[in-house]
Amino acid sequence: MVSASTEALPVVVIGAGPIGLAAAAQLIERNIRPLVLEAGPAAGSAVREWAHVRLFSTWSEVVDAAAEKLLAPTGWVRPDGAAYPSGGDWADLYLQPLADALGDKVRRNATVTGVSRPGRDRVVDAGREDQPFLVHFTGADGGEERVLARAVIDASGTWATPGPAGGSGLPALGEKSAADHITYRVPDLDNPLVRARYAGRRTAVIGSGASAFTALAHLADLAKTDEGTGTHGVLILRRGISGSTFGGGEADQIPARGALGLAARAAVDEGHAETVTGFLVSAVERDDDGRLVLTGEDGQRLDAVDEVIVLTGFRPDLTFLDELRLGLDERLQAPTALAPLIDPNQHSCGTVYPHGHRELSHPEPGVYLVGMKSYGRAPTFLALTGYAQVRSIAAAIAGDLDSADRVELTLPETGVCGGAGLFNAPAADRADGGGGRAPEPALVRLGACAPATATAEEPSAGGACGS
Repeated sequence: MVSASTEALPVVVIGAGPIGLAAAAQLIERNIRPLVLEAGPAAGSAVREWAHVRLFSTWSEVVDAAAEKLLAPTGWVRPDGAAYPSGGDWADLYLQPLADALGDKVRRNATVTGVSRPGRDRVVDAGREDQPFLVHFTGADGGEERVLARAVIDASGTWATPGPAGGSGLPALGEKSAADHITYRVPDLDNPLVRARYAGRRTAVIGSGASAFTALAHLADLAKTDEGTGTHGVLILRRGISGSTFGGGEADQIPARGALGLAARAAVDEGHAETVTGFLVSAVERDDDGRLVLTGEDGQRLDAVDEVIVLTGFRPDLTFLDELRLGLDERLQAPTALAPLIDPNQHSCGTVYPHGHRELSHPEPGVYLVGMKSYGRAPTFLALTGYAQVRSIAAAIAGDLDSADRVELTLPETGVCGGAGLFNAPAADRADGGGGRAPEPALVRLGACAPATATAEEPSAGGACGS
């Protein structure tokens, strides 16, 4: 129960990305004061790091209704609803104007380092729920501050904590020492410096989702240019090959996603890439020339590569929430009531059920993980779902449980999957990750007929997406 003194405090929102700013707009609509703490120097700092990637969700699907109302008095007009923004477009044309409209309710360069209750660590029961939250953060100069809050909405996402190359979920041996030749992001090959890093080189791409397919397709595009002669990709899959490995192709209900899979497959068919299946990376070593050699858990060593692109998904950073009592699923690290609804083994982005404050609640009342953070390690998140989450939470904080419990989310029949895709065309989803039982490693070329050595992949969830 919120006391009169606590009710006067702001709700702290961690992260000024799409969902964090939408949370602030929803709170303002409820006459609740938000305070948004953004670790980066600008709104949407994480989104700006993939500015070169085009979403395959349209503008009509990535603008929150309450945020649009807040922006209306400023003269802001939503871009063409049928157009597909890039990450840079989303940040510059929507997130930054929204942050500007929120004014001093957004603190930039404010990194949250801990959340607790005054005088009570996670062990203490007495009077716990009567206390506000205590949020510690550091500023750009390293100075420490803290603020009291009536509730905390963590929309900090998972971008800062990508999965490792190691097949066990831990960094492979030597992975950290080889960091100068490893990236965990889809490279921007339109950047001349980045382009030079991969041109004419042999690059391993580790991952089984659309980010990996994006990287593979664009390495193939680079190989077709004069400066990129000799560029070659090696797609490393933790599982085997099946007919659905590269998606549904022309039969995909989301055409952009199908086009991405077809482009990745074409990279292999045209000889610009090869595929290694059933390979779980155990170690990253250097040969006599300084190139990287990947070793599997079964001892198999692959031919040396110059660069490695690791695209194995993301995971939540929960360290600064350690003094709070969170209820998280042991597999996905998502709220326990939400986890069964978003299990990527069962759901794609189009089949995730709408959910709100009840599914997002924890044993610690008043704290909520939202957006990608709420999905833990599941890759099926989309922006519209996040906007529905924070609308419900804002209503619950305001005490309007009838509204908070009401489902107000309608998805297109095919789902609306946001995420990484082809840089200069409407793009596909960004589901990354492997998992499952790994079959014997095999090197295969995909053509009209796969060699008999190709092994069958375990059934795929299909259609998982990131945003």
